[in-house]
Amino acid sequence: MPTVHPVATPPAPGDPSRPAVGAATALLDAYRPGDHFLATPTRTLLADGVRAAVAPGDAPLPERVRAALAGAAHDGDLWPVVLGAIPFDPEEPAALVVPERVRSGPPLRTDPLVALEPAAAAPAGWEVAAVPEPEVYAKGVAAAVERMRRGEFGKVVLARSLELLSPGPLDLPSMLQRLARRDPDGYTFALPTGPGRTLLGASPELLVSRRGNRFTANPLAGSTPRSADLAEDVLRAATLLRSEKDLHEHGVVVDAVRAAMAPYCSELHVPERPTLVRTATMWHLSTTVTGVPADPDASALDVACALHPTPAVCGTPTGIARRVIRQTEPFDRGFFTGMVGWQDASGDGEWVVTIRCAEAEGRRLRLFAGAGVVGTSDPEAETAETAAKFRTFLQAVGAEL
Repeated sequence: MPTVHPVATPPAPGDPSRPAVGAATALLDAYRPGDHFLATPTRTLLADGVRAAVAPGDAPLPERVRAALAGAAHDGDLWPVVLGAIPFDPEEPAALVVPERVRSGPPLRTDPLVALEPAAAAPAGWEVAAVPEPEVYAKGVAAAVERMRRGEFGKVVLARSLELLSPGPLDLPSMLQRLARRDPDGYTFALPTGPGRTLLGASPELLVSRRGNRFTANPLAGSTPRSADLAEDVLRAATLLRSEKDLHEHGVVVDAVRAAMAPYCSELHVPERPTLVRTATMWHLSTTVTGVPADPDASALDVACALHPTPAVCGTPTGIARRVIRQTEPFDRGFFTGMVGWQDASGDGEWVVTIRCAEAEGRRLRLFAGAGVVGTSDPEAETAETAAKFRTFLQAVGAEL
């Protein structure tokens, strides 16, 4: 059965060799709109109520989170934890709370019941509008490529969105079920971000975690769509591993992660070459970076804020890439390409890059997808990549481009 906190010690992350049948999926089944749900490869969390919100202020966000956790501990919470979302623009307010109650279970991937197929998405008669239209997005990519070829900057991540309108109420629990069961090895979330608003998604990318005396980051950059044909799928994966364009894009991100983590680590290990990770819809180049904290008080969020935004979601140099994003994208990213996660009073936690996601409000869903653009990018290929990334959420709601 799931564990209900407060408790004297944090929840065990679970033993993959001895799956607790039904413990994780019970939390998934119990989710209701307004709850905080987060499933990671180490645990499944379901929280309700608000003991304290992390309020805006002049102090850095990690300090405000520490204060909120300390206050909850002082009030008798034996395992206070912060859960929620942080926007792409770190100057904008975060949606972070210390919940009244946290139920904790093992990872979804260790629960055999996660393999059961969820109910298929019923036809909803969605109205779908692209913002911007694919042709306009491709022109924005082409303009950015031309500027990079003139030497103005090195990389920018450009996004587009889809606005979906349903004829009836949104069934958020069913959407979450389909997202979680399709990619149980990833990071699935459903988090309130404001009155009547929910951020849902299934991200493949860990920004950074801390567990005891170890930091771990897993930057992803360089992608290609999966294929239903096995031979073609393997070929695409092998081609991605040899792609000069994608290897360059990935290397830029890994170098930035190394530079941001180095001040926080007494030891840092960065593999020389990337490997591959896969989701249900995409192949990604992946590098797992690990480090030993130089300061035992440095939290997962301290390092996450130093990393955010990485070139994987923004570009390089960061300041110029931000300006290009503002000039090109006809919408506010909000929490897209921010981070979602949890952290406890010891500083342990997991912060995840907010991609493959949507914002739900009323009868509307707003989906997001982006692509890394470098000097050798092809506008049509980058547009196709964003279309492939939309598939994660479109399949969860039964909609099509």
